[in-house]
Amino acid sequence: MAAAPVRRFTLVTRLALLAGALVLATTAVALVLSTWLQSAWQAAAFTVAVMLPLAVVVARAELQPLLAMLRALGGTVISYRDGDFSVGLHWAGNDEIGDLVRAHNELGQVLREQRRGLAERELLLDTMVQNTPVAMLLVHQGGRVVFGNLAARQLLHRGRRLEGDDLARVLNAASASLREAYARGGDGLFTVRHAEGSDGEDEIYHLARRQFTLNGQRHELLLLRHLTAELRRQEVQTWKKVIRVLSHELNNSLAPAASLAHSGAELLRRDQTERLPEILRTIEERTRHLQGFIDGYARFAKLPAPRLEDVHWPRLVRSLQAQVPFALAGALPEEPARVDAAQMEQALLNLLKNAHESGSPADDVAMAVRRTREVLAIDVMDRGTGMTETVMAQALVPFYSTKRSGTGLGLALAREIAEAHGGRIVLGNREGGGLTVSLVLPATA
Repeated sequence: MAAAPVRRFTLVTRLALLAGALVLATTAVALVLSTWLQSAWQAAAFTVAVMLPLAVVVARAELQPLLAMLRALGGTVISYRDGDFSVGLHWAGNDEIGDLVRAHNELGQVLREQRRGLAERELLLDTMVQNTPVAMLLVHQGGRVVFGNLAARQLLHRGRRLEGDDLARVLNAASASLREAYARGGDGLFTVRHAEGSDGEDEIYHLARRQFTLNGQRHELLLLRHLTAELRRQEVQTWKKVIRVLSHELNNSLAPAASLAHSGAELLRRDQTERLPEILRTIEERTRHLQGFIDGYARFAKLPAPRLEDVHWPRLVRSLQAQVPFALAGALPEEPARVDAAQMEQALLNLLKNAHESGSPADDVAMAVRRTREVLAIDVMDRGTGMTETVMAQALVPFYSTKRSGTGLGLALAREIAEAHGGRIVLGNREGGGLTVSLVLPATA
């Protein structure tokens, strides 16, 4: 470590020496003049007239660098306030001002390094945010888009910038399913359908919404995650699970039946028929169990085309409430729904039973019917535990279930019925807890 330079004179010492020198010079001049002039007052007056301007000149010459440095310090402080840390100062003297200048320059160096580190971190964060496949939108509480990454521009604005645009205008140009998912509030899934006749498949997205305060103002972060590829992978895994379940169930029924049939043949060969009725009853029982198991899956796999008819809402609601209790939220539309009555009742029964099995109090299970010029939406709501993003992403996949004894067909069958009517199923967690499952149909259905 380099030794600190030896200080010659401090600022106070220099000023004291200057004042002392001026006093001595003034005294000497006064003594010399007093020998030439007869009056002491004349000598004093002449001394003041000569020495005062000289003192001013000397003091100004001595203080001028100090004043210039103080002005420079003030200028650099203003630069720091404005975010410019590139300026530095130099002072040749080894005194208090030199200490102040060195400390000032060290502060500037620290600020420059912090600014460089912050810029590097901001660049890294921006690179990560811009290149993530998740579409991100940061929206001001007034509805103005503050930030949109590349994925959001491609998904919502054909690659153009979104900053400064109005969120309502952006959503109006997006798919109707996204507008519905946003209008419901909370997180949820929605499907972007391709034009009829196109080669593209429907795309499934997850919408997540988070609110926070930024610079003292409320903002909302919208995250749109593409789930189609992930759902395809999960669907393959689910089908593998289905094959294992079917194989297990078939073996549990066919193996005992084959063994009992062989035992029955042996008893007949030995003419020991007293146990044959019991063997036949067991075979019949296992066969009926297997038939019921297969019929349940066949109903899902062979859903017939819907037979559309005018179904009045009061009659449908009474039929549902006779089978499962729920509250009706809001008024029912006066116009009847043109649907397959049996299929629609089956779909809504599945949704209502799921709501009761979600851990929700029975009194909090409700159904609401909303009709606009474009869509007919039937909402089944509960106050259960809701769904995590992982479960929500797989909930509509056939045979996926979080219940130990569940078949995973309830939501999947409701989805099949909705799509057979030209509609879709939309899931969303509710504010305050619980889940909303919306069966969305075209208004003409």
